[in-house]
Amino acid sequence: MTNIENSCAFAYNTLLSWPRSSNDRWRQRKPGTSYFQDVEVKPFSEFLTDSFGRKHDYLRISLTERCNLRCQYCMPSEGVGLTPQERLLTADEIIKLSQLFASEGVTKIRLTGGEPLVRRDLIDIVREINLIPGIDVIAMTTNGVTLARHLPKLKEAGLSLINVSLDTLVPAKFEFITRRRGWDRVMKGIDAALQLGYNPVKINCVVMKGLNDDEILDFVQLTETKAVDVRFIEYMPFDGNKWNYEKFVSYQQMLDIIRDRWPELVRMQDSPNDTSKAYQVPGHIGRIGFITSMSEHFCGSCNRLRLTADGNLKVCLFGNAEVSLRDVIRSGHSDEELLKIIGVAVGNKKKQHAGYLNRMGIFIKDLHSNLNTAKRRFINQFGISIPSTFSTWRFFPAPIFHRCYRSTPARLSDFNDSYLNNKKFTHVDGKGKGKMVDVSQKEVTSRTAIASGTVVLAPEAFELVKRNKAEGGDVLTVSHIAGITGAKHTSFLIPFCHNINLSEVNLTFDLIDERYSVVITAKAVTKATTGVEMEALTAVSVGALALYDICKSVSQNNVITDIKLLHKSGGRSGTYNRNEDISIKHHDLQ
Repeated sequence: MTNIENSCAFAYNTLLSWPRSSNDRWRQRKPGTSYFQDVEVKPFSEFLTDSFGRKHDYLRISLTERCNLRCQYCMPSEGVGLTPQERLLTADEIIKLSQLFASEGVTKIRLTGGEPLVRRDLIDIVREINLIPGIDVIAMTTNGVTLARHLPKLKEAGLSLINVSLDTLVPAKFEFITRRRGWDRVMKGIDAALQLGYNPVKINCVVMKGLNDDEILDFVQLTETKAVDVRFIEYMPFDGNKWNYEKFVSYQQMLDIIRDRWPELVRMQDSPNDTSKAYQVPGHIGRIGFITSMSEHFCGSCNRLRLTADGNLKVCLFGNAEVSLRDVIRSGHSDEELLKIIGVAVGNKKKQHAGYLNRMGIFIKDLHSNLNTAKRRFINQFGISIPSTFSTWRFFPAPIFHRCYRSTPARLSDFNDSYLNNKKFTHVDGKGKGKMVDVSQKEVTSRTAIASGTVVLAPEAFELVKRNKAEGGDVLTVSHIAGITGAKHTSFLIPFCHNINLSEVNLTFDLIDERYSVVITAKAVTKATTGVEMEALTAVSVGALALYDICKSVSQNNVITDIKLLHKSGGRSGTYNRNEDISIKHHDLQ
């Protein structure tokens, strides 16, 4: 059997052989009964009702991982890896799954991304979904850059609702946040939507302290004359977006700012499954709202399911459980078998998301309950005890935590005693003092190390570097020479590095237009008794500093980031290759 067939067979057989006992809530399905013990079948589909009684009639479908913007809070500066095209859902598969979910009670479908407008068959997909019985609403979340051009045909095809992501009303700031131009086109798209009768047009604004929190009142002012619903979204952590608490602005803080200007602000009635807390300034045409995923969760009324672009069903955006419906479809399983697998996934949905590990990262605190509950949850789920002194918000990328909890003992005390006793700093002696490692008895071998780093430049600086390279200039040549010189002087810069003879040092510079970035890669080779990781890393660092020094006369808005070891080989510890992970886009929340 193929890997796909094996995974599908495993999921299906797991369902059929689910352990049953007097205390188990799962039972063999019988006509007229539910999967849930002692719960009668409700009119709404049992497959889409979880164990807490939540009925999932809202499906979000990511049409693509691609985007024509590079928002700083959404995407790491080095970009993300993309799933091969053949592993993404086809239009036919999207329609088939939409029909299946609609047959079980889904009435609303939202198309997201990435950026859905970059998918060429978007209009055809909307048209086909609009023909599915039971689908009352087809919505789309977009960055709006190309919205005005596509919107007339999308409306004709059946698009019902539009959400536009816009984090600033200042064109220059838009370019800084998104690393692209296009603010005027986004505004044109919003106006086009209003002219075509979309009411309201929802505007999603991620609020970040020191970046756009000074524009909150300007966004509220938009609602005076425009039929827009501005939704202020609390800034949330994602792997690679460099989240920190200093950037966080809470719902209550935003509300206080607005009430200082409009004390008559009125709280509106929310619908049962709304994620946004609605308000309106009396006399204004539009409204505002707050999506409070960080400070006040709305898990209890969650009616959403998600399909990723590669066909994975996620019952919770912050959950770690996913099941590939794409693989099930492509292996030829029936709709009934597919529904059973969906039913198991929905039935296993947690009560709330906080504190769970997923592909984006991990919260080491339950923001929606007390700290002791959060501690117990992590002890139960991962077998790791959180120290009693822990009181701050922390965010660890998922790959780091994967390595931690998969390789360490069950308890923190065990971790300290048994695990750490086998680990030590080689550059520290038994008394805790720094020392140089004695390599005189090590074998002389050929050793190689490769490192990389990124210099994110201001757009104008990037264009000048690009032009200089095209004209045979020496901006990158100077950086190249600086990197080689830095590698040769590593032992003078890093206290405990050995002075070794380098047989090769070379740097390459890749200009990434869509990110205004220069990716520097350095390779160092030696034949010695010790490795050359530090030489490769120093070459990248000094080369990046030299480029930064040249560009700072044009703009101070340049950043050196993501310096890392990619590969090393030839030493006693064996070969190391760095694994990279993919992050998820922020606006999948919206």
